[in-house]
Amino acid sequence: MTSLEMTQDTTHATITTMNDRTQSLIQRIIPKRWYVHLVLWIACFFIGFPLFYAMLVSTQNNAQAINFQVLPGEHFPQNWQSVMVDRNLGRYMVNSVILAIIVTTGKTILSLLSGLAFVYFRFPGKWIVFGFVLLTVMMPTELLIIALFRFVSIQLGWGGEFQALALPFLASATGTFLFRQHFANIPSELSEASQMDGANPLQFLFRVLIPISWNTIGALAVIQFVYVWNMYLWPLLIAPGGEDNQVVQVGLRSLLSVDTSISYGPLMLGAVIASIPPVIVFVLLQKQFMSGFAIARDK
Repeated sequence: MTSLEMTQDTTHATITTMNDRTQSLIQRIIPKRWYVHLVLWIACFFIGFPLFYAMLVSTQNNAQAINFQVLPGEHFPQNWQSVMVDRNLGRYMVNSVILAIIVTTGKTILSLLSGLAFVYFRFPGKWIVFGFVLLTVMMPTELLIIALFRFVSIQLGWGGEFQALALPFLASATGTFLFRQHFANIPSELSEASQMDGANPLQFLFRVLIPISWNTIGALAVIQFVYVWNMYLWPLLIAPGGEDNQVVQVGLRSLLSVDTSISYGPLMLGAVIASIPPVIVFVLLQKQFMSGFAIARDK
């Protein structure tokens, strides 16, 4: 092989290596299925833009918000004063956190017990009772709101009280159905082995079922916490003027008018602040939430 041929081979190998490196770099920068990534980026933009714009408006005054100013304003301290001090949104958020924790905990415990009963207990009319539970899933709270209001406020005399916000929502047909389906897919050998070891139903629940059901519990907790946090109609109806027992969603309504007119800055700031606790709960229970629905889907 002549020196010219060797030089040509070397040059060809160098060019090939450079081309491979260039293609590899292009593939890293531009994915093979780039159009899928483009669609996802566009979807993320449209989903996240309202939150970004709300955060932007929360720092502005009315004039800047109406003129669609794209830069942050300098009125964040004034808006914070209006939201957290003048309108006492912090108190509303504390009430909502306490209410959400109580209702979520109560619903989870009662759903576990009812799911245990429908799967592992035999009693007359079990399927009829379970059918009524499923029927309540199909009936939204708004259909029962008048009868529930009359019962709680007139017969129980709890109008404006904190227990009127929590107790009517401690039972969950959705949670009962979810745990009933989950427990039904657990091998019956576990129950038989527990009975042979002398465990009673509650011991079987706490020592066997709950440790293998954390994903389902986490998924239900996220759903129920967000549901209670977003309640508006029932708190407004049962405690219309009770600021001490009112929740954050009703408190946000009071931000519609600050200084006798709609102030967009305080309103957007209150909405952003009110969205923080559900996001924290979802982030903390994200793994359990996703795993719980993955298990339900696989089954």
